[in-house]
Amino acid sequence: MLITRRALSRFPRLARSILTAADSTVPKGEPSKDAPFTVTLHDDSFSAYKCDPPSLEVEVQKDDLLKTYKTMNAMRRMEMAADAMYKAKLIRGFCHLAIGQARPVSVGLESAIAPEDQVITAYRCHPFAVLRGGTIKGVLAELLGRQDGMSHGKGGSMHIFTPTFFGGNGIVGAQVPVGAGLAFAAKYKGTKTAAFVLYGDGASNQGQVFEAYNMAKLWNLPCVFVCENNKYGMGTSAERSSSNTLYYTRGDQIPGIQVNGMDILASRQGAKFARDWVLADKGPLLLEFVTYRYGGHSMSDPGTTYRTRDEIQRMRSTHDPIRGLQRYLEDWGLATEEELKAIEKEAKAEVDEAVEEAKASAWPQEKDLWTDVYYKGTEPPFLRGRERDEVHYYQ
Repeated sequence: MLITRRALSRFPRLARSILTAADSTVPKGEPSKDAPFTVTLHDDSFSAYKCDPPSLEVEVQKDDLLKTYKTMNAMRRMEMAADAMYKAKLIRGFCHLAIGQARPVSVGLESAIAPEDQVITAYRCHPFAVLRGGTIKGVLAELLGRQDGMSHGKGGSMHIFTPTFFGGNGIVGAQVPVGAGLAFAAKYKGTKTAAFVLYGDGASNQGQVFEAYNMAKLWNLPCVFVCENNKYGMGTSAERSSSNTLYYTRGDQIPGIQVNGMDILASRQGAKFARDWVLADKGPLLLEFVTYRYGGHSMSDPGTTYRTRDEIQRMRSTHDPIRGLQRYLEDWGLATEEELKAIEKEAKAEVDEAVEEAKASAWPQEKDLWTDVYYKGTEPPFLRGRERDEVHYYQ
């Protein structure tokens, strides 16, 4: 019996496993240095549930790919800098890095959506904060607890925001209903924007996630539920925690797609498909990125007690999203190895400068304890502190 891609979308368990290679895309014809050209993604880049999968043909151009390459390198360097400062005990508290999974997911997502779209995620949030209008210095200064941090040194790793990025949230899965609320607000006000609500495979079994699914479908909200499936929720593999690990099928009446989250071009195409879907008033969509984190769940987790070192090394050496894009640029004749090394050096210098500026930033002052408790202009006449006689009066 012949099984078509459309049939596979109705019966996802019949589909082949999603590909997670970082360099399986091929050009359709001769690549051009001066004009956009078309490339073809691998046949197994997508799986679909209750909908057709995205097109495998993607239009790209040299300048955009080079910009993406620099951004991916800068985001990795930023996370590596945070890792080094944490180990030097300059950063305290919680710190969840995204080395491995962040580049194709965050950079791919950002390249496919509009500046006015809204994004909310959990605590692995640093790249999103930069890409949604923040700065590398602002993120690193926040991790160091300094005034120049994006939350003025009072939020830390898990609480960083911009006007279109709603965190950075520390409670597992709690950002999902908030994200559905962002989509509800957009529909209520009649604005043509999409809400991208990110969570991990570890959070996917939370009851509030399914409650948010139900409300989003009931009210036909422009909400993209994005599951970053990095295979492990803290120290537990997906297979040990979830009876159904095809996360893109778990929305019941909500269609879904599964995407190769290690290929930047597949990630971008999947995000673009999702945005177009919800803005066409088709209701919510589940978008699962199959990805991998190289490090542990957090800085306190070595990441090697529940998976082998050989597995991690194999993924680093054969499934690196940055090296995948590097191969595209070189093999398609868009840049030389020397040109790409220069871009990497530029990204490293940018992060190194941001590190020094963040370290030089001042510590918050005592008076800053009373600010940002309320939205500006809505403060009460006074606010009590820890003791009865410790009172701050707002002017």
